[in-house]
Amino acid sequence: MILTDTTVATLDGSATAIEHGAIVIEAGRILWVGAEDELPRRFGSHERRPLGGRLSTPALIDCHTHVVHGGDRAAEFEMRLEGASYETIAREGGGIVSTVRATRAAGIDELVASALVRVDALIDEGVVTLEIKSGYGLDRDTELDMLRAARRIETLRPVRIRTSFLGAHAVPPEYARRADAYLDEVCLPTLEAAHAEGLVDAVDGFCEGIAFTTGQIGHLFERARSLGLPVKLHAEQLSSLGGSTLAAAHGALSADHLEYATDDDARAMAAAGTVAVLLPGAFYTLRETRLPPVAAFRRHGVPIALATDCNPGSSPMTSLLLAMNMACTLFRMTPAEALAGVTRHAAQALGLTDTGMLRAGLRSDIAVWDVARPAELAYRMGARPLHALFRGECRHRIAGVRS
Repeated sequence: MILTDTTVATLDGSATAIEHGAIVIEAGRILWVGAEDELPRRFGSHERRPLGGRLSTPALIDCHTHVVHGGDRAAEFEMRLEGASYETIAREGGGIVSTVRATRAAGIDELVASALVRVDALIDEGVVTLEIKSGYGLDRDTELDMLRAARRIETLRPVRIRTSFLGAHAVPPEYARRADAYLDEVCLPTLEAAHAEGLVDAVDGFCEGIAFTTGQIGHLFERARSLGLPVKLHAEQLSSLGGSTLAAAHGALSADHLEYATDDDARAMAAAGTVAVLLPGAFYTLRETRLPPVAAFRRHGVPIALATDCNPGSSPMTSLLLAMNMACTLFRMTPAEALAGVTRHAAQALGLTDTGMLRAGLRSDIAVWDVARPAELAYRMGARPLHALFRGECRHRIAGVRS
């Protein structure tokens, strides 16, 4: 098939989009991209599909989500509006621990069913690759069920799933003030069991005063390395503990949140190739005032990705397009940076090299939009501009198509 009469934003580093472009796709791969009047003759027999001048971009990638979970935390939303801080709610038994109770009470079928509602919303906005974390079980059985639920979603929807084991998300109540014991007795053995079952693509942790220290996260990362698994980290969200520098020292795929990251952290991440994943939904919901150091990331050449951080507490958001708008409005990123953040750099944050750009040889993961310019994707709030969505692995099964 040849997609023709389209403006093509390749996201391969090119500064401008290709007007009157064409994309040749076959067997789930891109064969050629360029101006339509330069289309090689060897593709003359391919079926042509004109797109009416619409914009084509790489399909979107949400590289940080917690879409598998039980319950909700609307009551905590009200508490925050009345002045309670995230840390206060967590220390009083709310926050992550409250979702742990709801998730432990849910069966795997219930976890899948509730997650599919959120996943469908993301697909309808052009997402074909989705990272899903565990971390709301904090015991062996529930952590494994969360990962099994994430894997099952890939069989039920046209979406590619990457899983992250987040057993080091919080210390469960039964291990209060015994974080080391929890890691050794529950978290690390569960990681090994999940890896043996083929449920884990990466290992994540939460390095924060209300969660785990750099030393404890280092212990986790060493076990991940022994299993051949890449790592990533929730770091510098609420304070500066050096988590992002620790992540860089372990060659992490990404460090995420980063409101309190420093120039030295940015330098270390750049040297390691660690992606900065910014999560404006959590920043907005928690009414944070400390901005992530975007200028430092730019200065040192740290790739910046964006994600929804979809979770029941600090970012109950299922719109990656809204995350793009928030990143531009709140963090002063450019629309071009925001689009790269949910395509090329998001792929890098997941360790994927076969998607995130429109380039010959890569998967034909393509979103077609009812807009004229790439900047409109970040500019419009609440718009639903997706026209068609191609997922290479499904031989161009189209989701979210509008005629």
